[in-house]
Amino acid sequence: MLNWLKSPATETQITHGGRLWLYALATLIILFLVVPTLIVIPMSFSDSQYLEFPPQHWSLRWYEHYFGSDEWMRATWTSIKVAILTMVVATPVGVLAAYALHTAKMPVVRLAFVLLITPMMVPLVLVAVGAFYVYVKLNILYTVTGLVLAHTVLAMPLVVIVIGSAFKTFDMAQENAARSLGAPRWKAFLTVTLPQIRFAVVTAALLSFLTSFDEVVVAMFISGGDNPTLTRNMFNALRDQIDPTIASISTIMILVTTSMMVLAQVFGGNRSSE
Repeated sequence: MLNWLKSPATETQITHGGRLWLYALATLIILFLVVPTLIVIPMSFSDSQYLEFPPQHWSLRWYEHYFGSDEWMRATWTSIKVAILTMVVATPVGVLAAYALHTAKMPVVRLAFVLLITPMMVPLVLVAVGAFYVYVKLNILYTVTGLVLAHTVLAMPLVVIVIGSAFKTFDMAQENAARSLGAPRWKAFLTVTLPQIRFAVVTAALLSFLTSFDEVVVAMFISGGDNPTLTRNMFNALRDQIDPTIASISTIMILVTTSMMVLAQVFGGNRSSE
């Protein structure tokens, strides 16, 4: 243990002992983020009529209620459908936008980048109010189309940032070489550039999916009717009544999110070993 504390933590020769305060702070932050999850999961297996921790009796009652409820299933299908469509729209558009920003030499590139990531900087409530007002005028309120458009706007900044970071480590000389040999720009991008940034593209796609699937603020304004989202129904259930079904749904969402992140890391690991 003493040898480990005296060993260098980085190439700057800072020892692990000198970083004990940082390790302690990181541990506290991780506990702060993880402990609520560790509480929600056991609560989802409670037989109580109310949210109870620790559960006195274990049961799958609320999972059965969730999967047997037409209302919850309809909301779940809406969220999955909107998240997939958001991923399909936001990922290619974001990749092309990041590519254009990386290759363009015009001075307005920085301004274009700021405009693209504006939804990340603006409070979600303002985005929701603006979308609600526009959707009423366009008659697309409470529709899948409206949800996909709004969620695409929210997911685009993440896609542009992730893909932009990938382009910074990519040598454009390879694509230029393909183009100098007669390949059209689109073909050079698809056959040379895209395969080398595929991990970033997959990561951006997963983030787009999760951004849509977990979003609640905008959904509270523009989803409803025949197309309520899962998060909207969860918020309403928590506000109107203490429904333990929320704990079971939260556990499933944690599982889905964690699984997708693990798949992204596995994909990245395979890419690194090539």
